[in-house]
Amino acid sequence: MGELRRAAEQVRKEIEAAQLDKARFSVAEKETQEFNMENGEFSLYRTLFDKELSVSVFHNQRTGASGTNRLDDEAIKETVASAVSSAESSVADEAYDIAPKQESQKFEVGVYEPDMDRLFERTKELAEDIKNQFPKIQVMQLIVSHEKHHELYWNTNGTEFERFAGAYHVMVEFSANDGENTTSIDETDFYMKDLEQPLIELAGMKRQFADAEKQLCVRPMEGKFEGTIVLTPGCLGGFLSAICRSFVSGNVVLEKTSIWLDKLEGQVADPRITITFDPMQEGIVDYERYTRDGFVSEPFDLIRDGVLKSFLLPLYVANKSGMKPAKNLSRAVVMKAGDTPYEDMIKGIKKGLLLCGFSAGQPGTNGEISAVAKNSFLIEDGMVTDAVNEVMIAGNLAEMLNHVVAVSKETVSDGTSILPYLAVDGVVVSGKS
Repeated sequence: MGELRRAAEQVRKEIEAAQLDKARFSVAEKETQEFNMENGEFSLYRTLFDKELSVSVFHNQRTGASGTNRLDDEAIKETVASAVSSAESSVADEAYDIAPKQESQKFEVGVYEPDMDRLFERTKELAEDIKNQFPKIQVMQLIVSHEKHHELYWNTNGTEFERFAGAYHVMVEFSANDGENTTSIDETDFYMKDLEQPLIELAGMKRQFADAEKQLCVRPMEGKFEGTIVLTPGCLGGFLSAICRSFVSGNVVLEKTSIWLDKLEGQVADPRITITFDPMQEGIVDYERYTRDGFVSEPFDLIRDGVLKSFLLPLYVANKSGMKPAKNLSRAVVMKAGDTPYEDMIKGIKKGLLLCGFSAGQPGTNGEISAVAKNSFLIEDGMVTDAVNEVMIAGNLAEMLNHVVAVSKETVSDGTSILPYLAVDGVVVSGKS
């Protein structure tokens, strides 16, 4: 802690000596304690230390930034000088700015000091649970860790923040094997604030392992149909990320390519759709308590009851576009649960696809997307049947939000999101021609 404060004071001195109009910086240290298991045996225990300095400067309506992973005086001096040099060569733009002064605060997030003995026991327990409950699952790598962050933030408007944050993290790389067939490698990872539950009970891991075992027997799908797809929570997260990039991100607003550009306070989705960004929500492990621009983070609705309420804009894009900056820029996305049990959702589908994963390029500016379905299953006459491969899906992201069949009562949290199952129709599902 002493080194971090000393480094912060040195950065302030260098910034003040440069006589800039405005500036901001963050200086941080991170400690990761990590267990590795390979083939059911502990193979590594290590502690990793990282440091980071990030500086942004603003002068004569120009801005520049620089960073380093060193905190010695020479590195600090070079980093500030590099940011100033970058600003001198940039193009002037009056939209560059930092947040006005905020009340100085100290934030404590998650679990800062870990219980490594308990984590070790939970890790052994997870390996045994996978072996006993899912004998066809082969774990190639299991990494369980605790990540601890300490950060100081300061800007020339007088804002000072300090953040202590910590969380446990689990990553499992696995495939299924029955002696003759092997599935492709899959992965699950999630964050958690405590060790109260067995790890196998978290983040929908059991369903993911069960689905992998079912993938050992797949059939190519013939022909194509337009029907209903059910997005699992993990898959839905990918779709929401694509929607944000295509319709509400700073880039598409700045470039004026978003088809939602004039839709603020207008209906863009089914009324059952409410999407919130909330790093403070119970079940979410997100370290953001203030934005890079220097605002204190607050929860906000992106879409409420189908109505577009905000864009995901940093301060520069907000100033440039005349809109408001987002109240946080975290990855903590929460979709409101619906009133349909998952089993009833499936029972109501004559023919469709349970989409557990996908691979796709960047959607078109109009929202058109084409993707390869991964780890997915046919839905026939209200039942999830065969695992399928060589399947493509095609549709429009904006239209999908307006063609909602059902939103599940059940949700899954991976520590960074809380999402339900979502059924949408009007999607083209194509197999082998």
